[in-house]
Amino acid sequence: MFNKKESERLIASNLLQINAIKLSPKEPFVWASGIKSPIYCDNRLTLSHPDIRKTIARSFADVAKESFESIDVVAGVATGAIAHGILVAEVLNLPFVYVRSAPKGHGMQNLIEGQVNAGQKVLVIEDLVSTGMSSIQAIDALQSVNVDVVGLLAIFTYGFQKANDAFEMKNCNWKTLTNYPVLIEVAVEKGYISEEEKTLLMKWYSSPDTWGL
Repeated sequence: MFNKKESERLIASNLLQINAIKLSPKEPFVWASGIKSPIYCDNRLTLSHPDIRKTIARSFADVAKESFESIDVVAGVATGAIAHGILVAEVLNLPFVYVRSAPKGHGMQNLIEGQVNAGQKVLVIEDLVSTGMSSIQAIDALQSVNVDVVGLLAIFTYGFQKANDAFEMKNCNWKTLTNYPVLIEVAVEKGYISEEEKTLLMKWYSSPDTWGL
């Protein structure tokens, strides 16, 4: 039987183990937006670790089966979630498509690559949700060809309110395999960070836009 809490903790531990997520509260990263952040996430690293990528694919499939009554097609968001989407589609034995961030610049100028038909129920796969804007863009592209987007699953979210608001406005059911509070809890237990660093990290979580100013 699928245990959501155990799965969240396992995946958080895996992401920390391979440095797919790095925590550096005392020497923060600077994102392209200019925001200072004590966390950096690159879930593409999971693809280089067979056992971890299999665990992620199985967890995606378990959450999908638990959350959605019917799925006809799995769609990955380019580029980070293409591989993960294929792995999920393989576990669920379903067709796969992927959604580009912009139309192809030649040929058919496709935004959606692969075959999907109007009325089909599509599950969208993301590697990471920050503001949610790239996810909403992919959902819009799929809905423009009259498919039914049943929801979106991602490996990890920072927990920004902006993302919650975006999915709520879109009326899109979304879930993640693990999340920031679980990650911080596991990081303390396994000695990746101290209690003092946890306090700094949770302050960022409470107010990411003003943290470090």
